[in-house]
Amino acid sequence: MPAIRYGLIAHRLHRQGSDSGLLRWLQAAEPAVRALGLGLHAVGGTYDAVQRYGLLDKFPGLVRYPNGHSGGLTRLVSHIVGGVQPGQALDGVIFLIDPVDPSSLFPEAQALKRQCVIHGKPFLATEAAALEWLQIEGLQAGLASAQAPGAALLQAMPQQVAALIAHDALKTQMVEFAGTHFELLSRYQERVATGTTGGLLNQMAWSRGWPSDQPWVTPYRSGPLGGDAQIAERVLDGSCQKVIFFEDPHVARQHEADIQLMERAVCSASDRTTCMNSPAMAWRWAEALGKIPLK
Repeated sequence: MPAIRYGLIAHRLHRQGSDSGLLRWLQAAEPAVRALGLGLHAVGGTYDAVQRYGLLDKFPGLVRYPNGHSGGLTRLVSHIVGGVQPGQALDGVIFLIDPVDPSSLFPEAQALKRQCVIHGKPFLATEAAALEWLQIEGLQAGLASAQAPGAALLQAMPQQVAALIAHDALKTQMVEFAGTHFELLSRYQERVATGTTGGLLNQMAWSRGWPSDQPWVTPYRSGPLGGDAQIAERVLDGSCQKVIFFEDPHVARQHEADIQLMERAVCSASDRTTCMNSPAMAWRWAEALGKIPLK
């Protein structure tokens, strides 16, 4: 049984044509998938597309689930939380989302993301995020750089912008995360945040010696007052490449539409934007990059 197992699903947009997101991801990720011995548990139509592309040929880690309308997605949700039989648990999900596909709002899709967040398992909704996370897994596993070129992630940071967002119950965790990995996050060209989180992060940075006349993050409005939409615009413009979002899945949110708007913007920029939805993802990401000497 593979040591690491991920669910795999791609909306129709991402699995059709010679330039589809699924095909691009497979072509780039296949060396790391094989080196890791990664298990990929693919919902019906996605499995069929992988077979059609002729990639991962004779790869034993590729497993077919039923089609989505036959319960394939529901089975992924169950297996994210541990399944009903021994050995069914999955470690995360790669779900290449088309934000205008109505099935992205089906209960199964919403539950899949929510349970990943609750259980601290990666939910990778874009092509860029799915490729980056293979590099993270490779770094954690100590793969050769040719198989998991993680150093490129560090080299790209000075040309990128990161958004740091946290719901009320997780703002303290966000400040702790940013403080622990202050040097790493400071490599970004710019950091942006929604209102209150931005204020807390600037206070933390100033307490660490960041110049008091310069904000460490650019604060936008609070989420309920439109900050999520402001960050979404930057994502769509290509001027924000990473969203680190400490999401609280246990509370009803009056501004749920704003949160979905931002997440849909991320999925619209699938080839260039990554998103981490939980503290567990963010810590594992930073821990992996910490294995590369900062220069």
